[in-house]
Amino acid sequence: MSSEVTVRWLGTNAWEVTGNGATVLVDPYVSRTYTGATVPGEFDPDTPITVDEGEVDKYVTAADSILITHAHFDHIADVPYVAAKTGATVLGTETHLNLLRAMDAPDEQLAQVGGGELYRFDGYTVEVFRSSHGVSGEHKTLLFPGTRPGAVPKRPRKIKDLVEGGSLAYLVTFGETSLFFNGLPSFHEREVAGVEPTVLFMQGPNPNYPDYVERMLAATGYPPHIVPTHWDDYELPLDEPAVDLFGAAALGELVAAASPGSEWVLLDHLESHTFGA
Repeated sequence: MSSEVTVRWLGTNAWEVTGNGATVLVDPYVSRTYTGATVPGEFDPDTPITVDEGEVDKYVTAADSILITHAHFDHIADVPYVAAKTGATVLGTETHLNLLRAMDAPDEQLAQVGGGELYRFDGYTVEVFRSSHGVSGEHKTLLFPGTRPGAVPKRPRKIKDLVEGGSLAYLVTFGETSLFFNGLPSFHEREVAGVEPTVLFMQGPNPNYPDYVERMLAATGYPPHIVPTHWDDYELPLDEPAVDLFGAAALGELVAAASPGSEWVLLDHLESHTFGA
């Protein structure tokens, strides 16, 4: 089995991972609906959920697995269309999958996980870890909190209807090359300890989490390669250069200080990089 893996950044926390003839997508969201979220005072939680099928068709052509980290609009809004288009297996929590069912995702392709699972697919494995979404402000509030267990809810119409629904991280392994996707500014330190991936995908620092970067790097064994994720203005066009809205530059400085032996791999929109070659 080959250990060569190529990743391509589709903006936000969306990644295309290819190796051994297989394609894995992480949070494949490319519609980039304008909600005002990246402009102070303009965020509209009542923004209708929209899927730009033309953009999805332009950038997403195939998938064997789709991995969902959480259910906010900028992570799962495009997933029902992508799943139907590709026939991929979709991994997510009960809430993630119920929201996808409510948006007409193919039910037979949905695989419920909660953390602790290790699945073998053709050419790669996926291990699932519990995680936590970042919080903000003095009172540590979570954007669109909540779960949707049990019965499938009414179809989500507005972005506020896509609640967080629990958060997950994933270790995807092709041969000797492993990639740990933690697209959240938080993590479960004791669960992650000892993972030691080849490549770590991580967000920038959050003031609510003391020494987040240093603790993450120590817990994952100071990975050989570190890739920043979810740092762009995710409402600007994907075919334009990424704007550093969420601290990629600051993260790079912290990584250089805490793990000088790690390669810092900063990718722009639609850029690719190959590991394990």
